[in-house]
Amino acid sequence: MDSEGFMQTFQSELKCSICMNYFIDPVTIDCGHSFCRPCLCLCWEEEQTPKSCPECRTISEKSDFQTNIVLKRLASLARQARAPHIISSEEQICGTHGEAKGLFCAVDKTLLCGTCSECPEHAAHSHSPVQWAAEECRETLLKRMGPLWKMNREMQDNLNQETNKIQSLENYVTLRKVMIKLQYQRIHLFLQKEEQFHLETLEKEAKETLQELKESVFRMTRQKETLKEKYRMLTEMCHSADMELLQDLGNVLEMTELVQMQNPQPVNPEFTCWPVTGMLDMLNNFRVENVLNQKMYIRNVRLSEDNASVTFEDEPHGASRQPQSERFAAWGAQAFTSGRKYWEVDVTQNSDWILGVCKDVWTSDTDISIDSEGAFFLFSMKVNDHYTLSTNSPPLIQYVKRPLGRVGVFLDYDNGTVSFYDVCKGSLIYSSLPSSFSSPLKPYLFLSSL
Repeated sequence: MDSEGFMQTFQSELKCSICMNYFIDPVTIDCGHSFCRPCLCLCWEEEQTPKSCPECRTISEKSDFQTNIVLKRLASLARQARAPHIISSEEQICGTHGEAKGLFCAVDKTLLCGTCSECPEHAAHSHSPVQWAAEECRETLLKRMGPLWKMNREMQDNLNQETNKIQSLENYVTLRKVMIKLQYQRIHLFLQKEEQFHLETLEKEAKETLQELKESVFRMTRQKETLKEKYRMLTEMCHSADMELLQDLGNVLEMTELVQMQNPQPVNPEFTCWPVTGMLDMLNNFRVENVLNQKMYIRNVRLSEDNASVTFEDEPHGASRQPQSERFAAWGAQAFTSGRKYWEVDVTQNSDWILGVCKDVWTSDTDISIDSEGAFFLFSMKVNDHYTLSTNSPPLIQYVKRPLGRVGVFLDYDNGTVSFYDVCKGSLIYSSLPSSFSSPLKPYLFLSSL
């Protein structure tokens, strides 16, 4: 082999088999083959694990290798040795002096010929042969490439994590759906049992109350007959002779007093109002505040016997008001025409009250009038030392205990229902049957203090 052939063979051994250029930052892997570090990194970036040699396909156990210093120096010398033979293009010839641009100005970052480097504008600058400057530039680039590749690997790790999260998230969502369904199934089962308990309790209380009412009717019927008989007897005595009347007077009066003392008292039915689990939490999702923002003081209230209409007479101008007997009506300026709305009213300090929604409020200088045809009210009124709850749509007595704290009102306009709740107990007082609302509805409240 002649010297030229030997040199070509020697130079080919200093080339990377991936890029077919002289090595830059060469590394020798487990099998003994060498490659440019950047070429090997990019090659293995595309491969799936395990990593193998690009030439012999031998599996490499590790991926981090030290730079082959000797091979790097030889490759650098080989590049510099070929440099004088490739300076031939017009761009590499100085247009002014016709000389090859063999020097590099480190300050201006430009290629110069020997004559240009001696010019005043470059004479004070640092110059170096193109081959040396290029090698230094390669080292600079390699230093920049290291952090870039490290960031690339970190980004790949993050990418792998994000990719894994996709499958993990899909699995979690599937599991979460099952968990939620099971939880709601438990809640539904619990609420079904609670509902069954409430219905059974109501049925039991209804039977007991009906029995009490039947027994009360029987006692009152018998007492009525007794009273009627005593009345008839007293009538006959009034027609008896004077001596006979006076002789039996003491016994008759004592017997009459005894009969009057045994007068049976009426039964006031009152069912237990059980709380409904989670109901108030649900209602508070539709809560609105400050719905009653118009107010008028009231002197008198006139309520028809069937609750068909309510008239509120205004407090006369200049009339004095006692705080303990204060009465006022309040209603909303805004009318609701859709959706679900929930609000609460505190009736703790009030004996009589009316609350709910109405189609409109007719006001004048002297009174307020409401047509119950477009109203859904819950009434609390004191009758014969006993408080009663009633509704007007339909007119119906509510046989549950009167709420003593806050009362909740829930308007479901779209489903056409109005419901009332005892907030302290978390229980239902009354809910109207679904209908169809055709007019805007305003919140309404009347309060009378104790």
